[in-house]
Amino acid sequence: MKKSLFTIVSAAAVLAVGAAHAADKVTLQLKWVTQAQFAGYYVAKDKGYYKDENLDVTIKPGGPDVAPEQVIAGGGADVVVDWMPAALAAREKGAAMVNIAQPFKHSGLELTCRADTGIKTPADLKDRTLGVWFYGNEYPFLNWMGKLGYKTDGSPGGVKVLKQGFNVDPLLQKQADCISTMTYNEYWQVIDAGYKPEQLVVFKYEDQGVATLEDGLYAMEDKLKDPAFVDKMARFVKASMKGWAWARENSDAAAKIVLDNDATGAQTEHHQKQMMSEINKLTAGSDGKLDQADYERTVKTLLTGGSDPVITKEPVGAYTTVVTDKALGK
Repeated sequence: MKKSLFTIVSAAAVLAVGAAHAADKVTLQLKWVTQAQFAGYYVAKDKGYYKDENLDVTIKPGGPDVAPEQVIAGGGADVVVDWMPAALAAREKGAAMVNIAQPFKHSGLELTCRADTGIKTPADLKDRTLGVWFYGNEYPFLNWMGKLGYKTDGSPGGVKVLKQGFNVDPLLQKQADCISTMTYNEYWQVIDAGYKPEQLVVFKYEDQGVATLEDGLYAMEDKLKDPAFVDKMARFVKASMKGWAWARENSDAAAKIVLDNDATGAQTEHHQKQMMSEINKLTAGSDGKLDQADYERTVKTLLTGGSDPVITKEPVGAYTTVVTDKALGK
């Protein structure tokens, strides 16, 4: 049976409309494993905020063997969550990453000490053993020690640095007087291990004036030359910030959404609810736009981070507000 011309034309029209409205694909690479640290993105997907912006978003979890800088430079993601020290270091080495949004307004990095060591102020850190994360996370610490006038080579009058894994064992086993923790993660691991808050002394890097920006969104510079890509990223940021806002208003429910997306089954509801409540403090006050003063503080910290700074010169073109301006309707 022959099909009528009307049927053929109608079918073609339907296909054309479908193609015109096909959702734009976006791949997001996280800095770490699925946890409440990234709740805003999982919420935005779960609640249909990305779909509302005509986006089809794939969220790729990270881990100890995943470097977001390498993933995006290799074309494995459109946008990544990264800390600014790592992104600026990668940029200086040739991977032209650009900060397009900054959902995290505050830093969660801190140094947690056992109170029984007698440490009460930064001056008491002298001649102590301190656990420090490396792989780019050491630079705020080195800058802080530089400000205090403490050498980090273990010589008398300075501090001894213990290269810390991503756990709290050095504190629990008393191999170190203090260790690196995040407000939303390792600190609570210490608490869950049996320590009470009054048995700990905590120094927040933000309070010491050496905090660097964490968990920003980065895209490659060449892609940002395409207006269509900028528009796609603006819609992505708009929906993501809506996800973060929902997470702040619905903390426990957001934690459960994260758990639903944890394919490993490694996360617990107790820990994710703890983490979510702390993460919400870090995103509070952010509309997604990078604050110039926060950026300048980060760059200054990285340029003066001890004898081996993470960057050797002032970055140029390392951030843009074009995406957030569009997302915010400016």
